[in-house]
Amino acid sequence: MRRILTIVLFTILVLFAAGVHTPVLAQEGGPPQNEPRGLTLFTRYPAQEAAIGENITFDLTLRTGASPQVVRLDVQDLPEGWTATFRGGGKVVQAAYVEPGNDTQVSLRIELPTDVQADTYRFSVIARGEGEKDELPIELTIAEKLPPSLEFEVELPTLRGTSDTIFRYSATLKNKGDEDLSVNLVADAPPEFRVNFRLSGQDVTNIPVAANESKRLSIEAEAFAEVQAGTYPINVLAQGGEARATIALVAEVTGKPGLSVTTPDGRLSAEAHAGDQTPLSLVVRNTGSAPARDVELSASSPSGWSVEFEPKQIAEIPAGQQVEVTANVQPAEQAVAGDYVVTVRARPEGGVSKSAEFRITVLTSTLWGVVGVALIAVAVAVVGLAVMRFGRR
Repeated sequence: MRRILTIVLFTILVLFAAGVHTPVLAQEGGPPQNEPRGLTLFTRYPAQEAAIGENITFDLTLRTGASPQVVRLDVQDLPEGWTATFRGGGKVVQAAYVEPGNDTQVSLRIELPTDVQADTYRFSVIARGEGEKDELPIELTIAEKLPPSLEFEVELPTLRGTSDTIFRYSATLKNKGDEDLSVNLVADAPPEFRVNFRLSGQDVTNIPVAANESKRLSIEAEAFAEVQAGTYPINVLAQGGEARATIALVAEVTGKPGLSVTTPDGRLSAEAHAGDQTPLSLVVRNTGSAPARDVELSASSPSGWSVEFEPKQIAEIPAGQQVEVTANVQPAEQAVAGDYVVTVRARPEGGVSKSAEFRITVLTSTLWGVVGVALIAVAVAVVGLAVMRFGRR
């Protein structure tokens, strides 16, 4: 029994000793934690695509976690006819110095031969340091180069407005090719219109558009002067080298009326007698590009005067046409002889009124002249009778 107990105690002591010392041995005999890594070569984009005729550049990074060293660079399995060049600090290099905690940047430029075929090619970049080596696989896909191509789109190709409206079209010009283009903008518009191209608030006639880039333009069409109502086509051409794109725009001019008030002979003056109604012939002309409807006539005159129109309202005056109107002007009974101003207005429905000022000269009534002559005659007769009667005495 005592022998069995001794064996059990010995076994417990051995297991305890093994449990205490085993982790220590593992820590002392294993690899040290946070051991600095060796030489590393990498790029952010190891697989790229390019078009035939382009040259490609890879940005490489060299890193070391051990000790400073000089790293030599080379390319392995490069396709025949291709040229690889390492550049650093603006110069062609074959090696680079790398130190811990301070990455070294190197660029690899790949120049393709003119007869390269569209395909996927693979090669490797080798970095050799002091007893260390790292390899970076590179994949480059060569595609057929897209020919120069432009695409022109407009959101609303047809706009409507009056003759004084600035028609603004919002357009997008896209370069769908693989080459940067310098694009000229040309508009074929009616002679009544002026067309401007605006980019970022500036007037332009030529804009650069990079490969696969889109730019938004504002195309503004404005009439030089009053134009008749109608539909006006505007064709716009964008051309960069052999690439062309066109869009067809439409400006719908609805037109607007424009009135003027005058007389048949153009004279804005007349004569009238106080208290008497005098007819004044007027001409209401539509100088606009749309019919003037429900034209209402009115007047501003001195106090006590009256002005009546025949007719007072005109149903419609077509564009370029005129209507004759009679204004019956009656000065006040007590109007003193002299010049007065009467303003005549013509206002179309939904439009702006136009006016003209007429100078009305008020004349003294002939009745008062007759009365004056009669009074003078009576006075002369009275005086004559008095002389004859009292003169004999």
